[in-house]
Amino acid sequence: MLKQKHIWSGFITLILLLVVPQSVVANTPDTQSEPSSKFLKIEQPLFLKIGMTLGGFTLIGVELWWFLFSKTKPKTAQTTQGVQELEITVDGGYEPNYLVVQANQPVRLNFFRKDPSSCLAKVLLPDFHKAVDLSVNQTTSVEFTPKNPGTYTFHCGMNMFRGVVEVQATEMKINHQNSLLEADS
Repeated sequence: MLKQKHIWSGFITLILLLVVPQSVVANTPDTQSEPSSKFLKIEQPLFLKIGMTLGGFTLIGVELWWFLFSKTKPKTAQTTQGVQELEITVDGGYEPNYLVVQANQPVRLNFFRKDPSSCLAKVLLPDFHKAVDLSVNQTTSVEFTPKNPGTYTFHCGMNMFRGVVEVQATEMKINHQNSLLEADS
């Protein structure tokens, strides 16, 4: 229902933008009978036209690469005394923002907050039912144990800055499943 309301309001706005300026121009009296020399066509050199076109295509290519093809490299957790641990710096976002952990093993994410902005004052891990306040220039730990493989998100309090926790199946579980498949054959 809400989407339909937005679609109709956008459609009406578009019609008003297209129709109203033309009707205003059509109803204004023509004060000059001669063509105005206010806007003159200036012929640009060919090298300038080519340069501007290439510059535009370059900017389009950079934008496409940035939004579609530049992916952050995943950071795998290091296991220490049975706990998978990762250090995350909170400074204008989360670095690293793509984490890889194993299922059914405890995880400790250590957030070190450098950025004093209020948006990054809290980190939320909704799939693990965690919401933790982060103090400036201090490390705050968040602990959880992922049960199922999959991709889970974490984000700031305003959902502007995000990260991903990819939970992979443990090697023992995969080996156990493979041995069960071999026994069935």
